[in-house]
Amino acid sequence: MAKKTVATLKKADAKTFTKVIRMVKKSETGGYSFVEQVVPSDEADKTLAGK
Repeated sequence: MAKKTVATLKKADAKTFTKVIRMVKKSETGGYSFVEQVVPSDEADKTLAGK
């Protein structure tokens, strides 16, 4: 049976991060792809608003 390892990197003054996954349409093929980014939580809305 596999064991799950959880690392705690949170400190009292550390920032919290959010994983943002966006779907982007490619202009060459017309297909879609997914772009993943890890950004600070307070900048997640800005990242989603930008194209």
